[in-house]
Amino acid sequence: MKAVRLHEYQQMPTLDEVPEPEVRGPWDVLVEVGAAGLCRTDLHIVEGQWEPIQHPRLPYTLGHENAGWVRAVGSAVSNVAVGDTVIMHPLVTCGLCHACRIGQDSHCENATFPGLNVDGGMAQYMLTNARAVVKLDPALQPRDVAALADAGLTAYHAVRKAAPRLRPGTHVVSIGAGGLGHIGIQSLAALTTAHITVVDRSEEALALARSLGAHETVLARDDAQVADAVREVTDGGAHVVLDFVGEHGTELLGPQLLRNRGDYFVIGYGGTVRLNTIDIISREINVVGNLVGTYDDLVELMTLTAEGRITLHTQTYELDAFADAMHDLDQGRLVGRGILVPSR
Repeated sequence: MKAVRLHEYQQMPTLDEVPEPEVRGPWDVLVEVGAAGLCRTDLHIVEGQWEPIQHPRLPYTLGHENAGWVRAVGSAVSNVAVGDTVIMHPLVTCGLCHACRIGQDSHCENATFPGLNVDGGMAQYMLTNARAVVKLDPALQPRDVAALADAGLTAYHAVRKAAPRLRPGTHVVSIGAGGLGHIGIQSLAALTTAHITVVDRSEEALALARSLGAHETVLARDDAQVADAVREVTDGGAHVVLDFVGEHGTELLGPQLLRNRGDYFVIGYGGTVRLNTIDIISREINVVGNLVGTYDDLVELMTLTAEGRITLHTQTYELDAFADAMHDLDQGRLVGRGILVPSR
């Protein structure tokens, strides 16, 4: 089968011919990949940022946002059957450690992370397990939902955590309306009644944000202008800032947009948050980290998607054109999510 494989950091992956994976264990699920999302994390993987955390053995297959159709199952699998349309939680978890037992499977002590430390789904087939697959409404097509497996799930998880703070009359600022942000905006509209302000440097992205439920938008020219504009529309600062970028200066801007006792949620990454400790204590502001969501979060997100309350804005590429997709993402030419589709 064809697979996008990373052989060396700082070098473009290659499209290789590799053996198809096979079901070997009782809980295994073999999925024919219908679509694999392209994430900025994939660019960070190629750069080597994840090597100190995940320690993958090179070469391996990229792709951690995957959906498709079940083609074979192990003897113990009962939650899905051959032919089912499924989306995969990005982590393959054990179900036995303390984190899994309390429903925090994103922090499983024994997890593997397809696409980050073992073979992922930028390929024609992918091997996962029964705990990772969510059966979908057959009306949902893999190419329309694949990126929700990580980007959507991460954005939804952050909004779900922030929702108790976002009561009627509160203000929330979304930094970024791109691949992560446009899902976060819809999640905010679905789960909260807060006044939503979106900051982005792209007029096209801001137009998309307004169509998805943003009440106000701010075009990012320079930090001082953005801070002044946000303070005006939020009557003094946001109760919550969701930073879906987390680099290129947004990690420095985000805390400036908060009112006292506000929460800065870091969702995108790559930069370094710098805050004077006296500012943290005197303003009583919080910095909140956000990993990918849980299995339950993914089930809830798929429910909202089936109801038409959350949709992905995508640009589709054949698997053979993965390099074009990566270049478009890196150069900011993608609005929404890039989706790689293997030929069937």
